[in-house]
Amino acid sequence: MRLIMMNFLEFFVWGAWMMTLGTYAFGVKHWDSAEFGIIFSTMGIASLFTPALFGIIADKWIKSNVLFGLLHLLFGLTLAILPMINNPWVFFAVMLLAMCFYMPTIALNNSIGFELLVREGKDPQIAFPPIRVWGTIGFIAAMWITNIVKLTIPDIFTRGYFAGYSFLIGTAGAVILSIFTFTQIPSIKPENKIKGATKLVDKLGLQAFSLFKDSKMAVFFIFSILLGAALQLTNAYGDAFISSVNHPFTKEYSTIILSVSQVSETLFILTIPFFLSRFGIKKVMLMSMFAWMLRFGLFGIAGPTAWGIVAIFASCIVYGMAFDFFNISGALFVEESTGEKIRNSAQGVFMMMTNGVGAVLGNVAAGYAIKIFFTGSNGSLDWPSIWYTFAIYALIVAVLFMVLFKYKHTPKKKLELS
Repeated sequence: MRLIMMNFLEFFVWGAWMMTLGTYAFGVKHWDSAEFGIIFSTMGIASLFTPALFGIIADKWIKSNVLFGLLHLLFGLTLAILPMINNPWVFFAVMLLAMCFYMPTIALNNSIGFELLVREGKDPQIAFPPIRVWGTIGFIAAMWITNIVKLTIPDIFTRGYFAGYSFLIGTAGAVILSIFTFTQIPSIKPENKIKGATKLVDKLGLQAFSLFKDSKMAVFFIFSILLGAALQLTNAYGDAFISSVNHPFTKEYSTIILSVSQVSETLFILTIPFFLSRFGIKKVMLMSMFAWMLRFGLFGIAGPTAWGIVAIFASCIVYGMAFDFFNISGALFVEESTGEKIRNSAQGVFMMMTNGVGAVLGNVAAGYAIKIFFTGSNGSLDWPSIWYTFAIYALIVAVLFMVLFKYKHTPKKKLELS
């Protein structure tokens, strides 16, 4: 129950503001697309180094539960500053600081859960998904609260400091989670002590990067980057696209419509133990890649017609498989492939590959491609061509992964790191 509450709040504090960040930037502050793009990229920039860095710190120096709570406290306080800022570049700097506090907690959330489940004699591949599903429920709850407040108080975006109410909802959740972590989550001491370490890589806590010496793990991380790029495409452009569909329902309820994706996540998370044990990580990842292709393709045929609206909802349903079979299954695969001494830093490396390198490359490449090839002279976007291009990208990634990732499914087998 404590892990359920921790996961619920972990993603509640993200869902409160992430999906409406574009609305706040464009509709409230009236910043342009370039300014929004750099602000949205803060999640990826922070993920380039903070998950691995704080994973190492948790493995070697600070109790991971204490570090987790402290990071959320700092994250919440930083979020509360954002509504005061009118300059987009100052906003970028403060948002980047907030992301440096928050992004490493996603990997720490996983590793803390794995550690405590192992202590209880449970298999994380079986026990963790039903716990992690509550994180998605927390994300949904935050999205619905944010949308309902907007509908209940139509002029909320004109109320000065409280125009940034979504950030304040996130602040409240982060402070509650910090207090909860300090008081309710069992102590998890660093396993890999500095004392006795002889190699520089051991002293610095960089053992997790030795995973790249294994060819299977190296290929896995490379494709994690490519899939991480796909994830950021819908995060960055999904809400703006749905809002642009010329239909009253999509304009009023774009955030709630997007939450169907998270509802789908809650269902697919529960199927992960079955699919991983039955098919193994390679086939599960392939399912994710083909689901991404469908996700983008269905958005491509979406529109204001009845079938177009059905396509939007179908795309949101497919998203559950696309996201879970990559992010959650990938984290479980990394856990299964590493030892307890590098549990936190290994999850940090996975997070760095997906939400760091993948996110930055995806945002930059997609931004330039959309600007050069899919933006009209009047500034309008050719949404169908954008989504079809992304669908082709996902298909190419799937075919390459099928050929290059040489992995035979052997349940419970761990990779020994020298």
